[in-house]
Amino acid sequence: MPNIAERTMLLRGSPAIPEDLKLATAEFQEGWNLVESGDAIWLDKGVRKSGWHFIWIAEKSLRGGVGQTSQEAIAGALKLALRGVNERYNAAEVEHIKLTRYPWFFVASVRVYPYQIQQSKNLSFSVESKSLPIPPHARTAAIARNRVSPAFSSGISLSH
Repeated sequence: MPNIAERTMLLRGSPAIPEDLKLATAEFQEGWNLVESGDAIWLDKGVRKSGWHFIWIAEKSLRGGVGQTSQEAIAGALKLALRGVNERYNAAEVEHIKLTRYPWFFVASVRVYPYQIQQSKNLSFSVESKSLPIPPHARTAAIARNRVSPAFSSGISLSH
């Protein structure tokens, strides 16, 4: 199994994807496959280049896991986090990994975000949470921007 790192993409089963997108995958667990061809940014570019849509769903899943190695702990946490991804979504990105080493074991926490890869720009089902068609690199910038203290930003004038 390949190493699991931040920005790793997983696909649920064998979803419909653009025909010209060449994906190499490896079986992970419980119907999920790791995308070995590239990370979230690579997949986003390939899907959009084909005229399809790579829709980020603002519905994170955060879980923890324990293992004798760092990858065992990460895989355990990822397995549990993927169970929290609604079955309507056909992809997920490992967005964040926190790893703590103890003398005889590792503890990992993994946060994943679901995605929907599809031809239509509109989701074909109702979504309880807010869904945004934001590419991964833009989402990271938006998240970093939101970490600024409100007190700090209240003193900044946005007009020229």
